[in-house]
Amino acid sequence: MRPPRLPIRVLALAGLVVCAALSGCQQQMANQPRYKPLAKSDYFDDGLSARQPVAGTLPQGRMDLDPLYIPAASNAFPLPMTPELLARGRERYNIFCTPCHGQLGDGNGFIPTRGFREPPTFHSDRLRNAPVGHFFDVMTNGFGAMPDYASQIPPRDRWAIIAYIRALQLSQNVPAARLSADDRASLDRQASQKSDEENAPK
Repeated sequence: MRPPRLPIRVLALAGLVVCAALSGCQQQMANQPRYKPLAKSDYFDDGLSARQPVAGTLPQGRMDLDPLYIPAASNAFPLPMTPELLARGRERYNIFCTPCHGQLGDGNGFIPTRGFREPPTFHSDRLRNAPVGHFFDVMTNGFGAMPDYASQIPPRDRWAIIAYIRALQLSQNVPAARLSADDRASLDRQASQKSDEENAPK
């Protein structure tokens, strides 16, 4: 036996009731309950809707609140220069920097030989005279084709790398007057040998 069919009027009325019930729900994702900027709040005792950061916390992205942060134009090294710091810097440099900048910091790393943009040499006058804060800023925020390394290299290791970069710069640009007699003689022999090889008949 087939169940009796409901009249069309009853179905239409039921549809209207459902639509009315659904239209009563006005909450939408685009209109969430929230405070507008600087709006007054009756919930908090101070009457402000915007809350102050929790004491002792470091807001994400605020490097200027980190004790190892210095401005890009600053030349004040925030850590003591120790053999341990240089050793750590060399290790981190070889991991993160050598692929592009090369072992000597001359920009002759492996990556540029594969068609990528060549990084500048650390031995140019511009970078030899650049403040240490410049290197920290570049590692933290990136520069040109170089990405930032803030998420991969902790601040202390960034300073260790900078210490090693300074050591590289010094190693490749030592004034002759500061070399020992043996070192000067060795360099003279190398220069003479290179000149002989270049002038040899081919």
